[in-house]
Amino acid sequence: MARSILLLHCHDLGRFLGAYGVTTVSTPHLDRLAAESTVFESAFATSPHCSPARASLFTGSYPQQHGVLGLTHEPFGWDLIDPTTHIAHRLSRLGYATELIGVHHESRTLPDDELASRLGFDLVRTGGDRDVVVERTIDALRRAASSDQPFYLQVGFHEPHRTPSRRDRDGIMGFLGDGFEADESRGVSVPAYLSDTAEAHEEMAELQGAVRHMDEGVGAILAELDQLGLAEDTLVVFTTDHGLALPRAKCTLYDAGVGVALFMRVPGAAAWHGRRIRSLVSHVDVVPTLLELAASADPAGAAGTSLVALVEHDAAPRAFTFGQLTYHTYFDPKRSVRSADAKLILNLSNAPRAMDPTQSWMHRSIPVDLTGPTIGTSPLMEFYDLGADPEELVNLIDEPARAPQIAELATALQEWMRETEDPLLSSPASPRHRLALTSLDRIARMHRAEPIDAPA
Repeated sequence: MARSILLLHCHDLGRFLGAYGVTTVSTPHLDRLAAESTVFESAFATSPHCSPARASLFTGSYPQQHGVLGLTHEPFGWDLIDPTTHIAHRLSRLGYATELIGVHHESRTLPDDELASRLGFDLVRTGGDRDVVVERTIDALRRAASSDQPFYLQVGFHEPHRTPSRRDRDGIMGFLGDGFEADESRGVSVPAYLSDTAEAHEEMAELQGAVRHMDEGVGAILAELDQLGLAEDTLVVFTTDHGLALPRAKCTLYDAGVGVALFMRVPGAAAWHGRRIRSLVSHVDVVPTLLELAASADPAGAAGTSLVALVEHDAAPRAFTFGQLTYHTYFDPKRSVRSADAKLILNLSNAPRAMDPTQSWMHRSIPVDLTGPTIGTSPLMEFYDLGADPEELVNLIDEPARAPQIAELATALQEWMRETEDPLLSSPASPRHRLALTSLDRIARMHRAEPIDAPA
């Protein structure tokens, strides 16, 4: 019998959980779920902002392939090229009951009934804060318990996204909704890429309160799953779209922007219980994994690879993960490739070094590498030794000793851009764009021992 799937996701979390070693945040329900699951310690989104990342999560393809290169709500209006690639469509064709509750941000914004038919859901109920999402999910689970049909239930929490609140100060949008408080009961964790200041502590305490609030909602849903006797036949996935909504995290291709929490609880499968896997994993691998685990189905057209062989048979992991940013609030094209211990970022515009993800005029948290009164433009390329420099603060692109590593990554990045038919490979939008492509090609040709003046 096919397994049912409960996929829980939230906004802007990164890996800010107790299960990933953050000791000051209170996430007992997610930590318990993680202990019963396989935890992927090096999982990465395809993009550091919402819509492109979610579209990859739910289609198993990269933004260049599914078409969502920016935000899907107005006035941006990006959309899936082929909505039938959504996992809901795939599972519906396999006989699943499908339902979406809460956050939808992976395709063009439409009324719920239109979204349902377009993406392959039997029922869609978008929006709502934590309590509304929990109430609707419990209702869906109770309906599922009275049916013999396997279900796919996609549940999205808005929290811990920044939220307009009566408690906001002029120029600053914080993390506190009107239903919860900041939490510093266990202290406060300030990420190492931010300056450890009183203002940063205030902001992180708010974030910790929002994460705790979301975790309590997850706990209520999992308790109902158990109470209804559904847990023994339901595969549970938890993840987030991308990194924290903090400077130098969300909207960047640093690990703080694209690193994500990802764990899967697979009932009746001992190989998946209590495991932690350090190998590189991408969000594009989730759809193929769910199709294989839940329905033994072929993920035709997915760019990712099922993780079943990695978990159950110690198969060779992927060598690289890839990231991209094209258009968030403005055009800022970047591409990246990451190996187990190094990263190369290609910046195709002269935009500021890091796009601001705070939705605020004023900032409380400040990057540690901010020097002087202004933010410079992005360098052409960035190369980081992640073992020695996990916060990606020291750009080693001009170090001669790093040339072989840089060339290997440049070749992998160029090949990926070609395989995904990346639109940035044609029609350069600026002199910087043209220079970036030329430089990438030169380094890749040197790695392949091709003549530099050979036609591209």
